[in-house]
Amino acid sequence: MKLVRGAWKLLVGIKDGLVLLLMLLFFGALFAALSAKPNTRITDGALVLDLSGSIVEQPAEADPVALLSGQPAAQELRLRDVVRALDTAKGDTRVKAVVLDMDKFAGGYPAALAEVGDAVARVRASGKPVLAYATLYTDGGYRIASNASEVWQNPFGGTMFRGPGGPQLYYKGLIDKLGVNAHVYRVGQFKSAVEPFTRADQSEPARAANQALYGAIFDQWRSAVQKARPKAQLDAFLTRPEAVIQAAGGDVAQANLKSGLVDQLGDRVAFGKRVAALAGEDAGKAAGSFRTISYASWLAANPVSASGDAIGVITVAGTIVDGEAKPGTAGGDTIAKLLLDGLATKNLKALVVRVDSPGGSVLASERIRQAILQAKDVAKIPVVVSMGGLAASGGYWVSTPGDVIFAEPNTITGSIGVFGVIPTFENSLSKIGVSADGVGTTPLSGQPDVLRGTNPAFDAIMQSGVEHIYARFTGLVAQSRKLPQPRVDQIGQGRVWDGGTARQLKLVDRFGNLGDAVAEAARLAKLDPATVQTVYLEKEPSALEKALKGFADRQRGDAPDQAATDMLGRVAIEQRAVLAQALGDARRMLTAPTGVQARCIECAGLGPVRASAEDASLFDLIVARWFA
Repeated sequence: MKLVRGAWKLLVGIKDGLVLLLMLLFFGALFAALSAKPNTRITDGALVLDLSGSIVEQPAEADPVALLSGQPAAQELRLRDVVRALDTAKGDTRVKAVVLDMDKFAGGYPAALAEVGDAVARVRASGKPVLAYATLYTDGGYRIASNASEVWQNPFGGTMFRGPGGPQLYYKGLIDKLGVNAHVYRVGQFKSAVEPFTRADQSEPARAANQALYGAIFDQWRSAVQKARPKAQLDAFLTRPEAVIQAAGGDVAQANLKSGLVDQLGDRVAFGKRVAALAGEDAGKAAGSFRTISYASWLAANPVSASGDAIGVITVAGTIVDGEAKPGTAGGDTIAKLLLDGLATKNLKALVVRVDSPGGSVLASERIRQAILQAKDVAKIPVVVSMGGLAASGGYWVSTPGDVIFAEPNTITGSIGVFGVIPTFENSLSKIGVSADGVGTTPLSGQPDVLRGTNPAFDAIMQSGVEHIYARFTGLVAQSRKLPQPRVDQIGQGRVWDGGTARQLKLVDRFGNLGDAVAEAARLAKLDPATVQTVYLEKEPSALEKALKGFADRQRGDAPDQAATDMLGRVAIEQRAVLAQALGDARRMLTAPTGVQARCIECAGLGPVRASAEDASLFDLIVARWFA
C-alpha cells in the first residue's frame, strides 16, 4: 500500500511540475512578445515579403486556446500593409531588391491579388529588382508573381492554373436520410445559398449565373497575367496543360521554363545567391544567405501619415453577425460603436466605408447602415464606399448610404436577396420511436416547432417577412443608386456580379482602390487629397492581444517546416480546408440561430479559404469516425 501511495505522490508531483513548467514557458513567451518591438533602424538589403498565408482586409485575432494547445496559427496579411510596404520600397535606396516568398501562399480574393500585383509592377517599373520564389504557383500566387522581374521556381515544382469554379457540397440527400426538414424562406431566383439544403445539385439559374461570374473573373486574370508577361505561352497551360507537360516528359518545371512562365529554376540556395548578388551577402551565415530587411521592421519604419485633416475609414470585413465580434468578423454592434465613437472624438472631415464581406445578418447589416447614416445625415460629412474583394448581399446593404461607390473590376458584389432556414426534426425523432404532441391556444403556439414541424400559418408569416425585407433591400438600393425599384429587382434576385458588370448596371460608380476612395472623400469635403491623413476606426489591440500575435508569429517561425509545397500536397491542404469550411457552414446554417440572412455563401469559393479551428476540428472528428 505504501508503494502505491508513493507512486501516486510521484505522479502528482510530475503533473504539478509539468503544469508549472508550461506556465513558466507561457509567461516567458508573453514577456518576450510584450517586450519585443520591430527594429526601425533599416540597413541596406533585400526587403523580404514572406507571403505565407492569405491576404485579407482585416486579419482575425489569434485564438489563445488554439495557440496553447499547439495548433498551428494560419497567417493572415493585411492587404493595405502589403501594398504600403511595396509602395514605400520602390523609392527607398536602402532597399536593393524586393523578395516575394510565395512557397506557402494561400491566396486572396481576385481584387486583393490584383492590387498587390499592381503594387509589385510599380516597384518593377521603378527599376528595382523584384524576385519571386515558389515551388508551386497556383492562380492566385502567379497573379502576383507574374509582375516580378524574375520568377524563380524549384526544379521539383510547377504551375497549376485551375481557374475559378469547382464542386460544391449539397446536403439534401443527407438531411433526408437523417429525417431533418429544412424549411427555407427566400426571395431571389439566383439566391443559391440555400440550394445545398433543398437540392442534390445546382439549379440551372445558379449554374448560368456562376458561369458568367467565373468567366468574367477568369478573363480578367488571364488578361492581367498576359500583360505582365507578354512573351509567356500561357494559353497552352490553360487549354491543354496535359499535352504540354507530357511533351516535357512530365517535368512541369522545365515546361514552365520553356514556355516563359518562369525565368529561373533553382533551389533556395541558388535563389539566395542570386538575391545576395543584388542586395549583399549576409557574412558568416550559410550559403544562400543575404542581407534582409524584415517586413515588420519595414512597416514600423514607414508608418501611415498622422498629419492633416482626418478622413475616417471604417472596415466591414468578414461575415456580418449580430452583437459584438473580434476583428475578421463584422459584429454589428462592434462596428457601429467604433464608427459612432470616431464621429464623436476624431473630428472627421469625411468617411470611407471599406467593405470586404459576403454579408450575413440583416439586423446587423441595418445596424451598421444606421451608424453610417449618422455620419451622413447628422455629422453632415461625405460618405464614400470602397469595395474590396467582396461586397455582396449584406455587404452591399451597408454600402447603400455611400455618395460614391468605388470597386475594382474583379470585385464580387451584388447578391441582392435574402433567405432564412429553420430545421425541424419530427422525422428524425420518428425514426427512433419518439413523437411529440400537445395543445395550443393560437396558430402560433409552439412555433417554430422543431419537434413536430412548422405549420402553414408560421410558414406564411416567415415567407411574407422575407419578402418584406427583400422589398426593403431593393428599395434602399433604388434610392441610393437612383434606379427604379423594378429595375433593381431585375438585377437583384440574389445574383452575384463582378465589379465590371456591376458598374455597367450602375450598382457601382467608379473603379478604384481604397486610396482612390480616400482621395475622393477628401475632394467631396473640399480638401486637398495630398494633405489629409487616414484614420482607421478600429479597436487598438490590447497588450495581451499583441503578445498573443507575437507568440503566434514566434511559434510559426520556430515550428519545423512540415507544410507541403509540392503539387499534390498543396492540393490536399486546400481541399481539406474547403471541406472543413463547407461542413462548418452547413452546421451553422442548420443549428445556429442566425435569423434572416442577406449573405452570399457561394462567394467564398472565389477567395481564400478561412476554415476556423472549430470547423477543422469538426472535419477531423467526422473523418475519424468515418474510418473508425
